[in-house]
Amino acid sequence: PETANPGPEPFPPRLSIADGTVERLAVIAAKQPRGTLLARDELAGWLQGMTRYAGGGSDRPFWLEAYGGRGYTVERMGREPVHIDRLSIGVTGGIQPDRLKSLLMQSDDDGLLARFMPIWPDPVTLHRPREGANGPFFDQAMGRLYRLQMLEEDGKPPRPWLVAFAEPACAALDAFRVATRAWEAGTEGLLLSFIGKLPGLAVRLSLVLAYLDWAMADQPEPLEISQAVFDRATHLIASYALPMARRAYADASLSKVERSARRLLDAIRDQGWRRFTSREALRLDLKGLSSIAQLNPALTLLEDGDVIQPIAPTIGQ
Repeated sequence: PETANPGPEPFPPRLSIADGTVERLAVIAAKQPRGTLLARDELAGWLQGMTRYAGGGSDRPFWLEAYGGRGYTVERMGREPVHIDRLSIGVTGGIQPDRLKSLLMQSDDDGLLARFMPIWPDPVTLHRPREGANGPFFDQAMGRLYRLQMLEEDGKPPRPWLVAFAEPACAALDAFRVATRAWEAGTEGLLLSFIGKLPGLAVRLSLVLAYLDWAMADQPEPLEISQAVFDRATHLIASYALPMARRAYADASLSKVERSARRLLDAIRDQGWRRFTSREALRLDLKGLSSIAQLNPALTLLEDGDVIQPIAPTIGQ
């Protein structure tokens, strides 16, 4: 009957998703305050799809904010605005090394790619697994994590509990921030952006490690982050995450002049030029080479590397 009230539409939880528009993800994140995970086999399509809009719009601001877990409102033409109290969506997936390089070299450094923790290990010898996964153990650990409750106060939406750093861990964090500032010296490009986010990554990893310890053992839920846990997080970053990033982001860690020189050299090869003028190079309207002030340093770098040679103009040229 028309007077019947079925109540709100049920919302099945999405612990993991493979794809989705920003509009749909906003609805999920708004109704699921604990966030969700986007898992893709191929991240190249996800990255390229952010700029698919004919009017020049982009999904990148949404994903930049999804890293921070802060409030965000999605407003699109013809749709009601969707406000999210804490936009938190993790992203994991794979990408081919060559595809990664091309995307890194073409993309502006807006901080999105620097938010990832790249993993590019060396190949290992193939062998048959000696044992299978411990299903009951993982079921128990995942069950404990899933049953974690958010803090609910009268008349307010649920929010996460705050897990503070113990004072020795705070001192260790200050020391780590000083160390990362030293790592930044002499670094440019995407690797510099990645290093700048390492203190925040260390804090996040500390929380992850503390709750993994809790999920896999019969012990009380952690109320603070100890120095021992934080030291494990920074050790993981210094001995593994940073070397992986240096390897993955090597080509994108070049200076702007070096990237422009590479872009110009590729254009020279594509055009099949045996000789060219500055005016011809400017007409290509290449990224980072659209003015004489940008072109001249790239030309100088290629000259210093004996890749090109200047030719004195003859009479009438």
